[in-house]
Amino acid sequence: MNRKDVWRLLKGTAALWLALVPVAVAAQESPPVYPESRSAGRRTQVGAQIVTQEKPAVPASLDELVAEALANNPGVQSALRRVEALRRRAPQARSLPDPMLEVGWMGNLKPFGVMRDDPSSYRGVAVQQALPFPGKLRLRGDIAGKEAEAAWWDYEAARRQVVTEVKAAYFEYAYYHKATDITLKNKDLLEKLARIAQARYEVGKGIQQDVLKAQIEISRLRQRLTVIEQQKRTAQVRLNTLLARDPETPLADPAPLARTELVRSLDELYQLARENDTGLQREQRRIERGELAVNLARKEYYPDLGVGYSYWNRPLQRDMHGFTFSVNLPVFYRSKQREGVREATEELISVERGRADRETTLYFEVKQQYLAAKASDELAQLYAQAVVPQSSLALESALSAYQVGTVDFLTLMENFRTVLDYEIDYYRELANYQAALARLEPLVGVELTK
Repeated sequence: MNRKDVWRLLKGTAALWLALVPVAVAAQESPPVYPESRSAGRRTQVGAQIVTQEKPAVPASLDELVAEALANNPGVQSALRRVEALRRRAPQARSLPDPMLEVGWMGNLKPFGVMRDDPSSYRGVAVQQALPFPGKLRLRGDIAGKEAEAAWWDYEAARRQVVTEVKAAYFEYAYYHKATDITLKNKDLLEKLARIAQARYEVGKGIQQDVLKAQIEISRLRQRLTVIEQQKRTAQVRLNTLLARDPETPLADPAPLARTELVRSLDELYQLARENDTGLQREQRRIERGELAVNLARKEYYPDLGVGYSYWNRPLQRDMHGFTFSVNLPVFYRSKQREGVREATEELISVERGRADRETTLYFEVKQQYLAAKASDELAQLYAQAVVPQSSLALESALSAYQVGTVDFLTLMENFRTVLDYEIDYYRELANYQAALARLEPLVGVELTK
C-alpha cells in the first residue's frame, strides 16, 4: 500500500469519526427523545434481513382506539345488555299478579250447555285477583332496581377494565416501537464504528480482533431486533384483540411516548377510590338490596289477600252474582317466614363483610400502582437527566480515546452497549409509568393519562 492509499484511509476514518460525534453530543444534551419516521414505510429487522413494511402515515390516537374498543368489545356490550335487561325487571316486580279468569258449566257435556229441566244446571264465569300485603310490591320493585344498579357498576367495571387494557397495550406497543427505532439507530452507529475499526486495521493501527468484535456486535443487534420485533407484533395482536379486530390488522405508528404528570397525592387517590371504585359501589348497592330483602322477608309474616267475582246463569232460576275474599294463613311461620328472615339477614351480613374486604383490597391496589408509578417515574427521570447523558459522554470520550489509540475497542463496545441499554431502559420505565397510571384509573374513577 503506497502513501496515497494510507492518506486516503486516514481521511476516511476521520470523516467517519466526525459523523459519530454529533450523535453522542445530542444524546447528552437532551433526554433520549428521537424524531418519528416521516416516511410511508419503516425498516424492520426480520432475522438477518431488513425489509420495508408499509405503515399508515397518521399516528394511532389513543383516544380513538379506546372509543373503538368500547364500541366493539363484546364483554362491554354484554354487560350493558345485562343492565338493560335487569332494568326491565323492576316494573314487573311492582305489578300485581295476573288476575285469574274461570269459566264453567254443569249439566251437559256440550260446552256451556245446560239442562233446561234441571234447576241445578248452570253456566258461569268468575274472576279472581290476588292482592299482596301493602308494601310488598314496592319492596320487590326496589329490590329489582338495586339489582339493576349493581349490574350497572359491573358494566362500569368492565368498561374501565377494557380502557385500562387498551391503554396498557398501547403503551407496550409504543415502547417496542421506540425500542426498534433506537436499536436501528444504534445499529447504524455500530456499522460506522465497524468501518473505523476496518480502516484502522488496514493502515496497521488496529487489530483484526476489533473488526471481528464489531461484526459480532452487529449480529447481536440483529438478534435483538428480531426479539423486539416479535414482542412488538405480540403487542399489536393484543391491541387488535381488545379492539375486536382481526389480529393481523395493520396498526399505525403510535404517538410518541410522553410523560403525564401525577398531580394527586396518595391520600387524594384513596378518597377518590372510596367514592368511585366500582367494587365498592356495587357492594353498596347489594347492601341496600339486602336491607330491602330483610324488610320484605319480615312482611311475609303478613297474609296476602284475594278478591273474586262470580256470575252464574241458571235456566230455571234467576241469575246469581257472588263475591269472594280470601287470605293465606302463615301457620308454618316457624319453618318458612322465620327462616326467610334469617336467610335474608345472613345474606346482608355476608355482603357487608364483602364490602369491608373490598375496601381493604382497594387500598392495597391503589398503593401498589401508586408506588409502581412513582418508582418508574423516578427511574425514567434518572435515566433522562443523569444516566443517559453521562453514558453518552463516556461513549464520546471512549470514541476519542480509541481514535488516538489510548483505549481498546472492547472498552469502546462496552460504552456503546451501555448507552443503548440505558436509552431503551428509559422508554421502558416511561411506558411502565404510564401503564401504572392507567391501572390506577379504574380504581379511582378519574383519568390520569393523556
